[in-house]
Amino acid sequence: MSSERTLPDWIRAHGGPILSGRIRQSPQDFAVTEILGFEPDGMGEHDFLWLEKVNANTAWVARQLAAFARIPIRDVGYSGMKDRRAVSRQWFSVRRPAGERADWSTLDIEGVRVLQCTRNSRKLRRGAHAGNYFCLVVREIEGSVGRLDDVVAAIAKVGVPNYFGEQRFGRECRNLKLVEALFSGKRMQRDKRSIGLSAARSWIFNHVLQQRVKDQSWSQFQQGDVAILDGSNSIFAVDEIDDCLIQRCEQLDLHPSGPLWGKSGSGGQFASDIAAHFADLATGLEIHTKMSRRALRLAVREMKATPTDDTLKLEFYLARGGLATAVLREMVRYELG
Repeated sequence: MSSERTLPDWIRAHGGPILSGRIRQSPQDFAVTEILGFEPDGMGEHDFLWLEKVNANTAWVARQLAAFARIPIRDVGYSGMKDRRAVSRQWFSVRRPAGERADWSTLDIEGVRVLQCTRNSRKLRRGAHAGNYFCLVVREIEGSVGRLDDVVAAIAKVGVPNYFGEQRFGRECRNLKLVEALFSGKRMQRDKRSIGLSAARSWIFNHVLQQRVKDQSWSQFQQGDVAILDGSNSIFAVDEIDDCLIQRCEQLDLHPSGPLWGKSGSGGQFASDIAAHFADLATGLEIHTKMSRRALRLAVREMKATPTDDTLKLEFYLARGGLATAVLREMVRYELG
């Protein structure tokens, strides 16, 4: 099993970046607001906390909340992991049975501020939110600013390839080395196991997607595809490509999907041929996790691009699971601040 893998510069769909610049020079340059998609019911045994966190890891904040409330970490919930080096507004739930209360006005966690506190009948589960609204600042920009409107219009119309970003694989692809160790029989903690498996699935998915981008079929259906409803896990096989299916695809309501590799499912012949190039990863995944699907395309909504002097401000909404870097890389060749 080879542990020497180099992260590709995945093929882009919109002609390549028109700008270069620097991102994340400060946490304020990367702001994300979680859109829950439902209103807490105001009752029940779970405190629902709307928090703003700056330069703070989601899992770390959850542990601090558990310690403050003197409860097991399993009784703290959150819907999605948010970037650490960012200003993030997101919901957490903290189980507080009837008669037990915590005074959240006295919470003192570095970089964390309570914006709202309410109640809800159920714990907040992973993936329960609808999506995220991003506001990114790119500094020291150079390039063809005059082409921005055309690129923004193209992205708004057809979306972007739904690649997993470089963070998924770790520096020098170290997360893939984790999973290689797991597949070789090494015991490891649950969180490291999860990180490794996710990196392996993402690696195969990105290669499948890259080939679809290469042959320009990433944003349209092919016979034998599996369609996925935008912003959900609802899927169905494409038996016939009719006018209705084409229209829903053009409206960004349905997308072609690719496999998140595992057992108990078929990735399709096209994906299987690509996965065969990474047989060590595919075989291990078939033992350790189940097959699921992910959209090949990411719809980008409410997009705005505002250049000022040598700075570019980007704002857009993505359904849950969508990564801001997948949008950014289509426009900007960026370096970290």
